[in-house]
Amino acid sequence: MKKIKLFNDPIYGFIYQESELISRIIDHPYFQRLRRITQMGLSYLVYPGAHHTRFHHVLGCGFLMQKAVETLRLKGINISNKEEESLYIAILLHDIGHGPFSHALENSIIEGVSHEDISLLIMKELNREFNGELEMAIQIFSNQYPRKFFYQLISGQLDMDRMDYLKRDSFYSGVAEGNINADRLITMLNVENDQLVLEEKGIYSVEKFIVARRLMYWQVYLHKTSLAAERILIQTLKRAKELIGNGVRVPASSSLNFFLNRKIDEKKFDQDILVRYIKLDDYDVISALKQWCDHQDFILSYLSGSIINRKLPKVEMQKEDFSEVYIQQKKDQMMKKYSLNKNDIDYLVFTGKVWNKAYSTTEVGISILMKNGEIIDIADASDQLNIRALTDPVTKYFICYPK
Repeated sequence: MKKIKLFNDPIYGFIYQESELISRIIDHPYFQRLRRITQMGLSYLVYPGAHHTRFHHVLGCGFLMQKAVETLRLKGINISNKEEESLYIAILLHDIGHGPFSHALENSIIEGVSHEDISLLIMKELNREFNGELEMAIQIFSNQYPRKFFYQLISGQLDMDRMDYLKRDSFYSGVAEGNINADRLITMLNVENDQLVLEEKGIYSVEKFIVARRLMYWQVYLHKTSLAAERILIQTLKRAKELIGNGVRVPASSSLNFFLNRKIDEKKFDQDILVRYIKLDDYDVISALKQWCDHQDFILSYLSGSIINRKLPKVEMQKEDFSEVYIQQKKDQMMKKYSLNKNDIDYLVFTGKVWNKAYSTTEVGISILMKNGEIIDIADASDQLNIRALTDPVTKYFICYPK
């Protein structure tokens, strides 16, 4: 009898997986590590239910890809069994390069190496281990495969990744505004001239999708408290590296300690470092933060306690940049309060900016297949003026300082 893998997902119900190759990939330690990488980083400090992992997310993406392939085949699009399997593998592995707490690590102990780059490196490593069976999946993931709509299913403005994370993150955070109709969107998919399109009947579902994405970014992903928590984590790891560089003992797991003791960028990210990176997960960071709460260094102890005990800083956010006078005023207040010098105060008082664009007209857009056969971008096809407005980037500036 053929062995079938079965997962019970709270969003989609039972997810079936029949491919022996994919079952072996899912069982691989590199993939199982995703159970220990939080999908929404430190957002659980704002939304207590947001504890789901990258493992949940990629399985959901795989399920949506199965639905997409099934839909396209029903509409006469020829997709071979090997292409189908490779699409599943590509979407299942698209996030395998994420580090602890998703994006925070990319900006702290590793410099200039994105999780997409690391995902590709891990896929190539798995390909060697699986005797070249992932070759087509890697081509699809890298946008090197001749059928370009395959890549759009993996990475586009209406891909399986975005469909799942909006629906899933909405469910676990409890923010109903992000709950999109993925079934409707996938049912309306089609292919014209090797381009992924959405039939005109699904135009309102796309509009809802774009609006939901905007609301989820400002209400959840870029929520000012989540933003402050992630920046505090980045500052904490930065401080730990600085102390170690000055000869101060900073306890950490062997995996985390390796990266804290070295400056690693794109040029230095070799095979040995990749293997060490794969051993890193959220547990290394949380364990270190718990120890650092009692560290002799006030900055490291204060920052670590801010996350562990949820004593997060005050966050002010506005549309205009903060004046240098105001920033210095806050720094002077905190230097006096905590007896800190000018070099250390930047760990506790810091500024930044975030921006979001719900829909981009400069990238490959969402194409609508009209009833007359014409293909039009959603921004032009929609009779809702707000869709065109959502193509403009919105930037917000913030300042964080102790309460």
